[in-house]
Amino acid sequence: MIEKIFPLIEKQILSILPLVELLYQQLNQEAENLKQTPQAELIGFIASNKSQLVEQMERVNRQLGELLALEKLPNNREGISLCFQRAEAAGFSTSEAARSWAQVVRLSADCKALNERNGACIDLLSRHAKRSLQIIKGKPQIGNTYGPDGIAKTDYLGHTLISV
Repeated sequence: MIEKIFPLIEKQILSILPLVELLYQQLNQEAENLKQTPQAELIGFIASNKSQLVEQMERVNRQLGELLALEKLPNNREGISLCFQRAEAAGFSTSEAARSWAQVVRLSADCKALNERNGACIDLLSRHAKRSLQIIKGKPQIGNTYGPDGIAKTDYLGHTLISV
């Protein structure tokens, strides 16, 4: 069965690599924008691009999982490794697919780290903007406390700063 399935698995691996590379580029572009004065339109555009790329990657991953399942292999790194072993035993050259797979794994880890950093930066900017708006509205934050349910509660001062 591996004789029929491995070429399809190799095709899926080779098709996911450019998607991961594009995602990595988008995340780097987002990080660069966040280092400067963030432009909301650009951040929104990048977020939309990232979502589309992730959807495409998930589709390829589902197809890859279905192919691996035909060989009764799990859809994970171990399953791919076993697939390569079986393909080599059947006489296939797996060097190109293995090299591409290694790049996918490495870039995916880099994407995860970049996305977490970018998300933390966006969260910080969002909290700063909310705090600034509260001050402008005359309700500055004076601190965070936790209720009995463990959920953070923000205390606000309730007096007006300026009245016209």
